[in-house]
Amino acid sequence: MPIQDQIAVKRHAAPAPYRRDRDLPALLPLWPHEMQIASLAEHARLLARMRRALRVERQRGIAGHWTYDLARHSRLLCAYRAETIAYLQRLREPAALAAPA
Repeated sequence: MPIQDQIAVKRHAAPAPYRRDRDLPALLPLWPHEMQIASLAEHARLLARMRRALRVERQRGIAGHWTYDLARHSRLLCAYRAETIAYLQRLREPAALAAPA
């Protein structure tokens, strides 16, 4: 494969999957201990903070504010979706363990 084709493939490659420790500090002002989630309540608080950030970013976009960043909004939405999936999986874990086999 010629080098130009390899460069084109790399340029259009899918973004890396979401990783909390890498992606979340760039999106929300969090302390390191706030990213280490031990309980469902902490996870719910993180989701609430992400919803607030999404709401603010969406309002900036609707208003045409000069600080609106479409890339940040997109990354925040992807992170929120990934965290929501992780939260729902954590909710199902105790139910799966308690269910008879």
